[in-house]
Amino acid sequence: MTEKKKERISRIINILLSENAANVRELSGTLKVSEMTVRRDLNFLAKENIVRLMHGAAVLNPLNRPDADSDRYAIDKQEIINREKKMRIGEKAASLINPDDIIIIDTGSTTDCLAQSVPYDLKISVLCFALNILTAVNQRKNCTITFAGGELHRDTLMFESQEGINLIKRFRATKAFISASGVNSKLGVTCSTRYETETKQACINSALKNILLVDSSKFDKIKPGYFADIKDFDVIITDDGIPDSYKKYILDLGIKLITV
Repeated sequence: MTEKKKERISRIINILLSENAANVRELSGTLKVSEMTVRRDLNFLAKENIVRLMHGAAVLNPLNRPDADSDRYAIDKQEIINREKKMRIGEKAASLINPDDIIIIDTGSTTDCLAQSVPYDLKISVLCFALNILTAVNQRKNCTITFAGGELHRDTLMFESQEGINLIKRFRATKAFISASGVNSKLGVTCSTRYETETKQACINSALKNILLVDSSKFDKIKPGYFADIKDFDVIITDDGIPDSYKKYILDLGIKLITV
């Protein structure tokens, strides 16, 4: 799938999330592409059971909405879900950090488990942009911290601003630990809130090695904010509940897969 098609698919999903329904003509005008292109995209989404088509219009399938498992992302809820698996993932990720590493820690409940698992006396440098991550790494006495600030989003505890994104773009790291809410072999790696996407992309582009931390429930899920392809990651850490089809897909891409 081309980058242009991925972007269109993401925009269609976002429009349907916002408007509940849209017809082919409306989507064609908004996306500035032909109605035939829109129909092809909608047929693709229908085959994936993401949308339902009816009389020249489309609605998101209520059984497979990108936000079906939650009306709204809230980190306090996410910290409870699959907590034991996320702690194992976080602990394993922390074991990959070496002395003098320069790391980026993304927002999220699984990356929070990583931050809490960093050894207290390990000498490292950390860039972060979420309140919970900052609180955790601030307790590490040998940790040098760079914080990318901005507006606080209370649902994720993430600070976000163009200035913060620019800081990340100028930063260079040995490793970036990235979270996600959805991992799909066709539509890529996604997050629940669209304001996260540019920050996550900046993190990926600023690190020598990118490590994705996701529990197995995230596989085959799709969320509104596309920010990367699976192949953009060097390592994926998950739990042993990952579907066999995704094990094969990841390994065939030459990505290191770690299950805990």
